[in-house]
Amino acid sequence: MKKMALMLLVGLAVLCGCAHTYVITLDSGQRISTASKPRLENGRYVFKDAAGRPTFVPAGRVREIAPASMTEEQKPMFNPQPKTK
Repeated sequence: MKKMALMLLVGLAVLCGCAHTYVITLDSGQRISTASKPRLENGRYVFKDAAGRPTFVPAGRVREIAPASMTEEQKPMFNPQPKTK
């Protein structure tokens, strides 16, 4: 019984290490969430997007790549006022 619990605990720890998501911040300020770690190939970052489809971004457009747990929530630069009639 203890061996099964230990095996289950080790298995969960290994699987949790593979489940990281990343956020790519482009030079325009747009943020892209990824389901896999982006890797540089032929001058572009190749990754799986949040839906799991393979895609890429040219390396020249990327400002930052960081794990989702390390990025901060972006605050709007200004607060638009509601229209009054």
